[in-house]
Amino acid sequence: MTQPIGIKEFKLMAEVLPDDLPDNLDTLMREAGLGAGGLYWKLGIRLEEASARLVVGTMPVEGNTQPQGLLHGGASIAFAETLASTAAAMYAGTRRIAVGVEVSATHHRSARGGTVRGTARAGHLGSSMATYNVELTDERGRLLCSCRVSCMLKPRPGLK
Repeated sequence: MTQPIGIKEFKLMAEVLPDDLPDNLDTLMREAGLGAGGLYWKLGIRLEEASARLVVGTMPVEGNTQPQGLLHGGASIAFAETLASTAAAMYAGTRRIAVGVEVSATHHRSARGGTVRGTARAGHLGSSMATYNVELTDERGRLLCSCRVSCMLKPRPGLK
């Protein structure tokens, strides 16, 4: 399985809201479960672009299948939530944390191989909630799964 790239290696988009790109983004990403050994790592997720408004990544089908050899629905949902949570963590900045509170998914078609591409786009960026619309597509651009992911924004523990 291809190993995910590190936070410093992916292309970070210039627009990050509401704060400038935090100096401790690597720490924020690990807190969001994107460090070595986490689910992100086990699923083989690779991030290509990341900002508070848009995150794009890929995940291999191989290693993420159910017994019939199809992409596992749970892997699709974990991939979608990872993309949205990454964006929400960037939106939360250094003074807040993003906590996933809702995921809604519709599986439109299956995949037996190749790479799944995911795009999480901000639907709502508020003071206490960030919601993202996520589309997962196959290598031919066909929609595999559509998700909506909502993250609550809470004050970072230990900050006044």
